[in-house]
Amino acid sequence: MGIEHVLSVASDLVDEVARLKLVEEECKILKEKVFMNQFTKAEQEVFALAIEGHSISEIQNLLHKEESTIKNQRKSILKKLNTESMTDALQQFQNLHEEPSGKMIRIS
Repeated sequence: MGIEHVLSVASDLVDEVARLKLVEEECKILKEKVFMNQFTKAEQEVFALAIEGHSISEIQNLLHKEESTIKNQRKSILKKLNTESMTDALQQFQNLHEEPSGKMIRIS
């Protein structure tokens, strides 16, 4: 096996890793879209701001809505996610990108 062949294989592997990283990023985006599509547009706005760490009053000011409206939308989000708190809801969103333990690809 000549050095040229080894370099060619290495180059192909680098290209494949780059391609797989793009696929991984596309999967991340699709998972987020599927997750967010269970909410109304208004709920999506509230949840997106909650992801960014905004409080109810900050969300209220940013969206120019009544506090009761924001609270109702958060309540609806929690119901749809079958969770008790916004912290748990945000954790569900973060968990979208965690790899299941014990799943590793083996190359033989």
